[in-house]
Amino acid sequence: MATDTSGLDEGNEQEHPPEGSGLGGFAVGVIFGAFLGAGIALLFAPERGEKTRRRLRHRLRSIREEAGDQLERAGKRTGRDLLRRRRRLEAGLERAAARARDAF
Repeated sequence: MATDTSGLDEGNEQEHPPEGSGLGGFAVGVIFGAFLGAGIALLFAPERGEKTRRRLRHRLRSIREEAGDQLERAGKRTGRDLLRRRRRLEAGLERAAARARDAF
């Protein structure tokens, strides 16, 4: 039985997920968990009626604000990381161009 190794480097058999791939998954998990928790709270809430709805609205509002803050921080961090990578790539391209000019 043949094993597909087309996605692996010959010298490096370990697969690494792309850098920063867990951040988006984490944010989605936090939001999903918040909604799941709110639904469970509705099922098992000892209080009924307007009081429960008011408490849930308040909790969901605070979760939404917290998630927004976390996503904003993640966006800023991603922007800084992209800028750093862009600068590194540009420097590498400049070095390669200089070597090519020196070679000819």
